Amino acid sequence: MQDFWPSSGFTQLQRTPRGWLQPTDDYLRLFLARLELALLPESCAAEQALHAALQLAPSRPVPEADLQALQDEDARESYSLFLRFRDGLLEAGTLEAYYLSLFRSGSISIPPLFIDLLAQAIVRNLLDDASDAYEVRAAEMLFRVQRISTQDGQVLAGDRDRLDMLNDHGGLGDFGRFLAEAKAPLRSVDMQVLTDSNAPDYWPTSDRHNFLLDLTHEVSNDLSHGLVLTMTRARSGLKALARVLEKWVQHFLGVAVRIRPLQQVDDEAWRWHVGLDVEATTLLNDLYEGREVAPERMQRLVSMFRLDFANPQEMRADVAGKPVYLGLMMNAGQVMKLKPQNLLVNLPLRAAM
Repeated sequence: MQDFWPSSGFTQLQRTPRGWLQPTDDYLRLFLARLELALLPESCAAEQALHAALQLAPSRPVPEADLQALQDEDARESYSLFLRFRDGLLEAGTLEAYYLSLFRSGSISIPPLFIDLLAQAIVRNLLDDASDAYEVRAAEMLFRVQRISTQDGQVLAGDRDRLDMLNDHGGLGDFGRFLAEAKAPLRSVDMQVLTDSNAPDYWPTSDRHNFLLDLTHEVSNDLSHGLVLTMTRARSGLKALARVLEKWVQHFLGVAVRIRPLQQVDDEAWRWHVGLDVEATTLLNDLYEGREVAPERMQRLVSMFRLDFANPQEMRADVAGKPVYLGLMMNAGQVMKLKPQNLLVNLPLRAAM
């Protein structure tokens, strides 16, 4: 068991008997310390007073007049969004209940950043006893946008924000910008593909998101006479992601499923599918409806997965026992944004669940 993602706020949360996470004042204080709400030298007296009051009692009611007293329009908007998030979270009682309510309502009233921060804390909780760096690195995909690179048959996922920062400024922040403007040399991008040999280095640097994950499929060669040789990759990021998604479904829905990556789907009785991102959802819908799909678009499909329920009786009667196919895809800019909430609202569950 290892510690990881200290920025997730997991240690500031409390577990319920069900294993879900209850917000605390200390957890809410983490949001007050973020750049979006942190005080600036030019912050007005009203903003300073509001920030101090919330630091002291993050759950306190905030009258509308206190918000309107803020001179800066951006500050008013930031505090309004935080309070909307805070009030919804406190009303729901747990991070998981609030997360589910957001997507089941069909109306999202908070920014994507808050949703990703919720997902990070929740995943940190369900992987608390993890000892596999591949699994934890794969779990970053549930709340961090990935940039995909493909070369010589290899598919690598890297944290988009980390890669962009390194490429733009060498990872040196304002100093890196200064060097770039001065046309001084910057250090090369420092990203490693996660392997067994460097996996121990992942844990102390997990919040830096500086490891690439290999999402390349296993390669199967037909040896004729019905024999197939499967060249297995030593540690597959796709398999690690499948394990995380299994735990995600079990944690929220109490349903045991098995998920495994597929290179292709040969199923004439394909009945149900779930896109794990916007691009994959559209692609799978088109394939299911028999619409023609351009080869370039198909090439952006990173992987398919097959999901099977351990207990088919937990499925809708009309698809009970049938597999559910999942798709994961990058956009035309080679960016991939996984939406784990799709698994929670789009699986063919019995209505009573």
